Amino acid sequence: MSLDFTPNPGAAPLSSMIRSQTVMELRLLLRNGEQLLLALVIPLLVLVAGTKSSSVMDLGSGRPIDIVAPGVLALAVLSTSFTSLAIATGFERRYGVLKRLGASPLPRSGLLAGKIGAVLVVEFIQLAILSTVGFLLGWEPVGGAASFGWLVVLTLLATAAFGSLGLLIAGTLRAEATLAFANLVYVILLVGGAVIVPLDRYPASLHGVIQLLPSTALGEGLRDAFAGVVPAPIVFLVLAAWAVAGTLATAKTFKWE
Repeated sequence: MSLDFTPNPGAAPLSSMIRSQTVMELRLLLRNGEQLLLALVIPLLVLVAGTKSSSVMDLGSGRPIDIVAPGVLALAVLSTSFTSLAIATGFERRYGVLKRLGASPLPRSGLLAGKIGAVLVVEFIQLAILSTVGFLLGWEPVGGAASFGWLVVLTLLATAAFGSLGLLIAGTLRAEATLAFANLVYVILLVGGAVIVPLDRYPASLHGVIQLLPSTALGEGLRDAFAGVVPAPIVFLVLAAWAVAGTLATAKTFKWE
């Protein structure tokens, strides 16, 4: 009986490489304390503060928890798919990690797919935890299973939009500039992007501009969905437009080193 020890070199299947990359990216995300703060702690604090809206923020009429809970879910998606992804990728680029991974058998498209896959896993964990806490605080969403179906659809669209924008700045700016800029945008959108506070609570003169932001589209879309209303078409158009524009700009300008 003879044994065949003929070498059979070759890369693993692309799906297997992407799964491995996703697991690695997920471990890196969960290991970073700053990213966990953005991803979970801050949204939880905002959710609890939202139950005291009369002294913290003006949410308009209605039960505060029913208004703020969808906004907190939108904030969680923003924090992970934009801010956390941008900062992590920016420093990986600075330290040469992206350059080395780009030269590995894993294609660059597979690397990006792994990053987005890890982001989606983290978002699933965030949304599950925040929804549970919201229920414990008295959140009573309307719309049943359909509202959570819209949550999935809008989360996927928003992740594409915010993720492409996060990669855009991570691939063009220096790591320190990415850190500062991503956090600045996060704060600006939290305060002025209709994430937590409904659009109708902002001055009417600003509605035309604010409603074109991806944060507004996601926040308003989720508030509609959990109020038992089908999100307006502009919600999907705005998120899709940002996703396409961000993806095209990233593909054209992203620098791996």
